Amino acid sequence: MQATVIQVDHVGGPEVMRVAQQAVPEPQAGEILIRQYASGVNFLDVYHRTGLYPLPQPFVLGMEGSGVVEAVGPALPGEPVHLAVGDRVAYACHPPGSYATARVM
Repeated sequence: MQATVIQVDHVGGPEVMRVAQQAVPEPQAGEILIRQYASGVNFLDVYHRTGLYPLPQPFVLGMEGSGVVEAVGPALPGEPVHLAVGDRVAYACHPPGSYATARVM
């Protein structure tokens, strides 16, 4: 699966943000694949883009998003599975990467 993302290859002003395509892996144990319908835009994203709070480059911006679960990886040993395909989800946490049409978390 491919996702459209807003990627930053090097820090700087808004002009360093570019639209790119990125492969989305299958979810592994304890992970889900989210088809994203909204991404939070937060001032923290500016700090990441400008390098004030550095991230390994290149990176996809964004720490907040919401969407629908499209796939669920296997359960972790001893852990119950809380999400199912079709569930609506939202998050505000690491890792960065919510400026994307799909992602694994």
